[in-house]
Amino acid sequence: MRFLIIQTASIGDVILATPIIEKLHRFFPGSQIDFLLKAGNESLFKGHPFLNKIIIWDKKESKYRQFVGILKEIRAKQYDRVINVQRFGSSGLLTSLSNANYTVGFDKNPFSLFFSTRIKHLITDKTSTPHEIERNLSLIAGFTDSSIVKPCLYPTLADQQAVENFKVKPYFCIAPASLWFTKQFPADFWADFLSKASAKFTGYLLGSASDNELCEYIIKKSGNIRAVNLTGKLSLLQTAVLMQDAVMNFVNDSAPMHLASAMNSPVSAIFCSTIPAFGFGPLSDDSAIVETTTPLACKPCGLHGLQSCPKKHFRCATTIKTEQLLLRLPHD
Repeated sequence: MRFLIIQTASIGDVILATPIIEKLHRFFPGSQIDFLLKAGNESLFKGHPFLNKIIIWDKKESKYRQFVGILKEIRAKQYDRVINVQRFGSSGLLTSLSNANYTVGFDKNPFSLFFSTRIKHLITDKTSTPHEIERNLSLIAGFTDSSIVKPCLYPTLADQQAVENFKVKPYFCIAPASLWFTKQFPADFWADFLSKASAKFTGYLLGSASDNELCEYIIKKSGNIRAVNLTGKLSLLQTAVLMQDAVMNFVNDSAPMHLASAMNSPVSAIFCSTIPAFGFGPLSDDSAIVETTTPLACKPCGLHGLQSCPKKHFRCATTIKTEQLLLRLPHD
């Protein structure tokens, strides 16, 4: 059996699609599983034991020419089943034209009319909304079962060795950045937390190279001489390994939260403008949501983050208290 999974969105979305890989391998252990994803996310699957091939779509360079090349490759593979996790038109067109024996995707995809099976994708602001991994797994429930599988990544031995020296003493991690302003806990608030964190822990600040200035500001503002800026120094899998043994990981509603879920790492997820009821919350055994206790009629202001607060006050973030984070660090 030859499967293709399509998810060319962000890092977090790709991680939330990994339960599909796990379940396909469980039900079809001898199958060939390929994954189409956006350039930049392929490092998540370096050495993955269940994937046959990663197909990379670099949308920043000759996007449509690459689309044609990828379509030719997909059609040549003659997949038995194509599973489209994404809800955008380009992935739907690839799925529709794939020549696969069976195609499945969400009904919100504009090309879902041409899929073999369309699955309802439900997001509301109610507590009964299913988690995104449940929605994703519903795509294959028809030929597997309805059981839930959590996200999973497979760091290599080299990834583990790369962070060994950072694990000598107890530590916590902070991933302070987000692509969206209204999802990002303000830098001054991160600094206040870091300044009050217990001296028995080292604080590692994580992120890409583009987050370096933010993290340098937070450390300087906090005055915490034990804090270490690791932005741009670790790969995604190395970051995941470091998070795994932290006493706690403090993150926004963003990709590092899903890295923590994939490693079952302890995590405290700060939700500013968004809410966990949308179905994208943390999944670790030791996980907690940190959000304002102040009633706000404007929260949530949208399904995804925004580049600025529509109300110009950003109270969904500024009314979160440092003590709420401190409570998530181990105490004597």
